[in-house]
Amino acid sequence: RRYGLWFRLRKLIIWLLGVYIAIPFLVKLCPAIQAKLVFLNFVRVPYFIDLKRPQDQGLNHTCNYYLQPEEDVTIGVWHTVPAALWKNARGKDQLWFEDALGSSHPVILYLHGNAGTRGGDHRVELYKVLSSLGYHVVTFDYRGWGDSIGSPSERGMTYDALHVFDWIKARSGDNSVYIWGHSLGTGVATNLVRRLCERETPPDALILESPFTNIREEARSHPFSIYRYFPGFDWFFLDPITTSGIKFANDENVKYISCSLLILHAEDDPVVPFHLGKKLYNIAATSRSFRDYKVQFVPFHTDLGYRHKYIYRSPELPRILR
Repeated sequence: RRYGLWFRLRKLIIWLLGVYIAIPFLVKLCPAIQAKLVFLNFVRVPYFIDLKRPQDQGLNHTCNYYLQPEEDVTIGVWHTVPAALWKNARGKDQLWFEDALGSSHPVILYLHGNAGTRGGDHRVELYKVLSSLGYHVVTFDYRGWGDSIGSPSERGMTYDALHVFDWIKARSGDNSVYIWGHSLGTGVATNLVRRLCERETPPDALILESPFTNIREEARSHPFSIYRYFPGFDWFFLDPITTSGIKFANDENVKYISCSLLILHAEDDPVVPFHLGKKLYNIAATSRSFRDYKVQFVPFHTDLGYRHKYIYRSPELPRILR
């Protein structure tokens, strides 16, 4: 009996070892797998929510739109007005919300990270905080996320963000417009702002929450990567990301950005290591493009427990943003 148990255990170990060794070769042969793991757009949490009804998530002063950046691409957008406009917003249609962007309140375009949708719990909580501080918050799901139609790509995500930014600027008049990117969304944000600066229409400020330097360094540093010490890790896992056209080169983009920059990062972030956010700050702080603009790095101590997505809980956030 002991021999039979040992035989089955040994067989299981050999099988698991075979799978472990086979996965890198599978990823190398099919780079699309690695792209899926970067985007995680197929992970839609929380489940069973109707993105057409933001009020179900406690956002009673939010309107759901659909915009079309390109042919065959439709993206779902939420627009949350400042809390001061809450009573006026009840029962209003999309046209009223669009006109409200011209009111004397600044606007934040929020670019979320991978996995989930614009209705993610921590994202909704941040919208509420920003709304209470007097901001319009416009957020959306990139093509391929949530109920947005299209196939995900770095180029497509950036173009979606550019389309929404231009849509906001066409309606917001002289109001300030800020870009806020979180996690993977910081890659979209710096792509977007670099492009805006190159065409000489920069936003009023850029906020990066839990940013990395570039996608290769993030993948190499990710605490959940069980293959980081695997022989040929770069060749098996990082090169396929590059082959898929995914770079999210924040460290390169900040050299071409000319607007105020605020970086927020928790020391206990288990997804994007703190040292990558600090490294990005050091690159930006010494970049000639920022010589006339304020660049600030705000760390959040491990004891606060904000980790990767709970910085919105900080009672210091209103002061920091002001």
